[in-house]
Amino acid sequence: MKRVLKTNLPTKNCLNCGYPFTWRKKWERDWNNVKYCSKKCKMKKRMP
Repeated sequence: MKRVLKTNLPTKNCLNCGYPFTWRKKWERDWNNVKYCSKKCKMKKRMP
């Protein structure tokens, strides 16, 4: 497994609040599907 420096972790912006968040180990397999920074934001999705 290739080691990644913490300064080089990928980031995304939360679809709900716009807060930038970085990659976490628990999201390793599902990073492409992660859209929200927290469970709270996921539960308070903005309605279109």
